[in-house]
Amino acid sequence: MSSAGKRPSQLTRNLSAKIASIPMMLTALVIFVGGTAWTVFYSFTNSRLLPRLNFVGFNQYERLWAAPRWNVAVENLAIYGVLMLIFSLLIGFVLAALMDQKIRFEDTFRTIFLYPFALSFIVTGLVWQWLLNPDFGVQAVVRSLGWTSFTFDPLYDQRIVIYGILIAALWQGTGLVMCLMLAGLRGIDEDIWKAARVDGIPTWRTYVQIIIPMMRPVFITTLVIIAASIVKVYDLVVAQTSGGPGISSEVPAKYVYDYMFHAQNLGQGFAASTMMLLSVIIIVIPWAYLEFGGRKHA
Repeated sequence: MSSAGKRPSQLTRNLSAKIASIPMMLTALVIFVGGTAWTVFYSFTNSRLLPRLNFVGFNQYERLWAAPRWNVAVENLAIYGVLMLIFSLLIGFVLAALMDQKIRFEDTFRTIFLYPFALSFIVTGLVWQWLLNPDFGVQAVVRSLGWTSFTFDPLYDQRIVIYGILIAALWQGTGLVMCLMLAGLRGIDEDIWKAARVDGIPTWRTYVQIIIPMMRPVFITTLVIIAASIVKVYDLVVAQTSGGPGISSEVPAKYVYDYMFHAQNLGQGFAASTMMLLSVIIIVIPWAYLEFGGRKHA
């Protein structure tokens, strides 16, 4: 018998693993894909308290983009998302680079930085609501030290309230980014650092020209994780401001929840959630191309 005949075919290779994965695949198809298709389908209806097959075309989407509340939510998400991506990556990488210097008590510092990520967003929001309260938070503490004109109350100012939410999000999420970056840095061969030092290359140039390009997969994975958390941000907003003052800290996830469960307007909620799904697709497709398509071409 030829050696080719002894090899299992592509279909029967790892057959037991494929059989074991059938329940998971069915769950994904029925619940996730089916639920997504159901949501998109009913977004073209005027469903209110219960779903109903009364199609209105793109009327729900026209109403959605004509609503000031939705436009404020999208604007807030754009500001929050861009700044969250930039600062979480920057701060996380800098912290990881410092931790990679084999400092003393590294385990302690790593635990301290990662601890906020173990808290729920509700707890984080309530903690930072207290810290940013002008009556007994940071502003009150600084004024008690003699700087009576000091003002710091972002959660009560419509113009900068989204930045107060950003502060809490960075405090909670930067530790995870640091750990991911640190794992990537620890995967770099020590000989690369030795060669760079022998050649007299400054440390910052080693990071920029050698280390960061080598950590491309880590950066892509981290970007996807951060982007997913940005799109679905909800808990922090509810815990800190409940969307206020007014609608100045509204975000898409809260808009969807309020319209589906409070306003009892399923059609409008489905349309908003479909737009959120579209934003996720815009994130996932470039990631899939960079992660799989780019590798295949290389």
